[in-house]
Amino acid sequence: MKRVLLKLSGEALSRGSGEIYDNGFVDSVAASLKACVDEGYQVAVVVGAGNIWRGRQGGEMDRTLADRMGMLATVINSICLKDALERAGAEAVVMSAVPMSPFAEGYSAERAVEYLECGRVVILGGGLGIPFLSTDTAGAVRAKEIGADAMLMAKNIDYIYTADPRKDPTAERIESIGASRMLAMNLTAIDATATAFCLANKMEIRVFGLKEPSDILNAVRGKSVGTVVIPE
Repeated sequence: MKRVLLKLSGEALSRGSGEIYDNGFVDSVAASLKACVDEGYQVAVVVGAGNIWRGRQGGEMDRTLADRMGMLATVINSICLKDALERAGAEAVVMSAVPMSPFAEGYSAERAVEYLECGRVVILGGGLGIPFLSTDTAGAVRAKEIGADAMLMAKNIDYIYTADPRKDPTAERIESIGASRMLAMNLTAIDATATAFCLANKMEIRVFGLKEPSDILNAVRGKSVGTVVIPE
């Protein structure tokens, strides 16, 4: 792989600390991303917002407004990651699907590719700029737009399982699965829309846990970490 898109869950940035961020862990993630760039990989990142806000937390709120709050939260996370990357010595830029200068540059696939080819980490906030679609789906679409070789998903689980292992002790770990099979089994570790998009566009997904930030570099290198979702 030369160019990858990493979907980083918002929960990963808090690492169960009870705070919005585990700052030491965010710094470690930034160091791992810098190591990827230093090895010659081009890295784009889509950050979730689960550590701050999810649209479905809105309860009786209008869903569109609740999702817009989530989009704003992804930009907050993107700015946090940019700061950590720059302190680590990497160049980074935040681009947003929703215009919000001076906090982030407006998203353009062509411009994002230019930044990647110049060795910058490109952090993509604001989801797709529309409600009802998850950041998993945003990551899949952006990966296709920028010509990524694969989509990597750093989640709060180490593998995809046949059921939620926190609820079902008989859940079995899956190391490789076809995207169509995953949809048929209604496995929800990845948003179904994102899975269907990757299936339709022949794009591989690798889902892995972020127990150690070095797992990002291992995944980019193509080492066997997590579950591979094959577009078939």
